[in-house]
Amino acid sequence: MSQPEKAYSISVENLTKKFDDFVAVDKITFNVKKGEIFGFLGANGAGKTTAMRMLIGVLEPTSGKGEVAGFDIFKNSRKLKKHIGYMSQKFSLYDDLTAKENMRFFGGIYGLTNKEIRNRTKELLTHFGMEHIEKERVSSLPLGWKQKLAFCTALMHKPDVVFLDEPTSGVDPSIRRQFWEMIYETAEGGVTVLVTTHNMDEAEYCHRISMMVAGKMITVDTPQNLKDKYKLETMGEVFLHLARGYEKEHAITAS
Repeated sequence: MSQPEKAYSISVENLTKKFDDFVAVDKITFNVKKGEIFGFLGANGAGKTTAMRMLIGVLEPTSGKGEVAGFDIFKNSRKLKKHIGYMSQKFSLYDDLTAKENMRFFGGIYGLTNKEIRNRTKELLTHFGMEHIEKERVSSLPLGWKQKLAFCTALMHKPDVVFLDEPTSGVDPSIRRQFWEMIYETAEGGVTVLVTTHNMDEAEYCHRISMMVAGKMITVDTPQNLKDKYKLETMGEVFLHLARGYEKEHAITAS
């Protein structure tokens, strides 16, 4: 008898990470539904990547609760990794291999059979219009195509949840739009996507976003609701308004 489907793909309560006396992530709480694109928005150093590393099972939380794809991030981090995909902000593919060879390599890491790797490689490259680069060495590809290929490798094993850490950093606007089209198509297929970004324009693309300042999650809502609530036109303006307000309040409290 199969287990009932969980209400959320990601569920986090008071998740905290401390490094000695420094609190990198401070009691964050949120839930993400299946097929939702959920964004961590914040400046560099806000705690976004640290939070993500806890959720993918490579960094042990100090306290709190977390569940991803039905697995407890404390107790089942090993099993969890088979059900998630991850794309780091630093390029992780092998330059001296072709696009197809990289996908074969990562498919093997995920435990796919040779037949599954062949079929999945063809499926992904065809679906995202990338067949023409399959024999190209990664070193010869523009950054945007490298990032799109890295996204494909993260999808090789058909994960339930995909984590993208600053996936379009340094990519030109046209490729950024193409990349987000790939994210939308993936989410429409039922895959949950959690993406970190400090690009305020990209926040508009998420179904919901959380804003992080100094390790704290200061708000969670849809981009439109936040703009309406604070009567501002862009997410950049909303972020500055909330971040400055939080920092001012924090300074007053600290004094």
